[in-house]
Amino acid sequence: MSAINTATAPVWQSEASKPSLRGKLVVFSMIMNIAGFSLSNWMTYGFSFLNGSISWRFPIAFQLIFSFILFATVPWLPESPRWLLAHDRHEEGVAVLVALEGNGVTATDAVIVNQVEEIVSAVRAERETAPSWSEILQAKTGETGMLKRLVLGAGTQWMQQLAGINVTSYYLPLVLQNSVGLSNNLARLLAACNSMSYLIFSFLGLVLIEKAGRRKLMMWGAAGQFVCYACIAGLLSKAGDAVDGKRFGAGATAFFFMYYVFFGISWQGVPWLYPTEINSLSMRTKGAALGTASNWISNYIVVQITPTGIANLGWKYYLIWMIFNAIFVPLVWVFYPETANRHLEDIDKLYRENSSMLFVFKNKEAIQIERPQRFVEADEERLAAARKDGLTADSGELQ
Repeated sequence: MSAINTATAPVWQSEASKPSLRGKLVVFSMIMNIAGFSLSNWMTYGFSFLNGSISWRFPIAFQLIFSFILFATVPWLPESPRWLLAHDRHEEGVAVLVALEGNGVTATDAVIVNQVEEIVSAVRAERETAPSWSEILQAKTGETGMLKRLVLGAGTQWMQQLAGINVTSYYLPLVLQNSVGLSNNLARLLAACNSMSYLIFSFLGLVLIEKAGRRKLMMWGAAGQFVCYACIAGLLSKAGDAVDGKRFGAGATAFFFMYYVFFGISWQGVPWLYPTEINSLSMRTKGAALGTASNWISNYIVVQITPTGIANLGWKYYLIWMIFNAIFVPLVWVFYPETANRHLEDIDKLYRENSSMLFVFKNKEAIQIERPQRFVEADEERLAAARKDGLTADSGELQ
């Protein structure tokens, strides 16, 4: 069920929000994820002092509260307007767009007419080229870059896990005990405190997600995480020193905290947002599903190898994640187009017009943070035409 939710929620949020709020809403949902992670850390620490089955039964049962909240609120949510229009439920789709726009607009206002025309034209273009899963596997995806976009979206989820977050998310108390040499109680307390730092700094992602864009957040985050793992490995290599071992261990612990700062600001939210933005309308659900599957598969791999890696490699194990983060910086710069401040349909136009595009750093429109001016001008022309048609219709009625 968790996989279904994580595959569906980002798609719905992206399709049912304004371009200026889309990134912030998806990032905020990931912040709520971190809040749950922090709550679970403190609950684990608190119940570790109790004896008997309540120490594990209550934390498991407590999760049901949030399931009940979800069941009670989901029926009240509107369907995605893009999904409604794509399934020929025009009136419902327009009604949702009107409700989302607010400010007293009506279905005949130019801003709504423009959005509907933009979505419908994208749907029409996608229906002519939408591939099946078998065609995707055979690389028969037309000239809209669907396969490349699918890989890019799933790639962000692989990179999120290979950045090393679950080396510490699942095992931070174990890491602090085995690698740093802390007691079980102190390790659990520091893990809980770290989760609070993680939560607080993740709010910076809300501010930066549109201002800095997706590309810069991923590159800056990976660069910062590279530095953290390099310092962690270097300091832990000296943690066995009889004289200064504790100081080196304390320094490594500080960089574990710093790693979460970089990750919380950047890689926590962007990989869940990016697959919903980079993929076309017909591929958005497939892209989100593949991205979620990539996340859980890579998550499983990291979680399974980490205890063995720490036991056998010691401080050298952290060099693996340092190298991965170093690789991600040029990888994002070369291959990943910017999706911030765009309409979802803008990405479709970019790939239709640049079907052979692979190295995006050569294309200014593909990497700039601001929405390309020609897309803005095209919207203005549609708005002007819609207003003109409205005035013509009103004149006809008066006559």
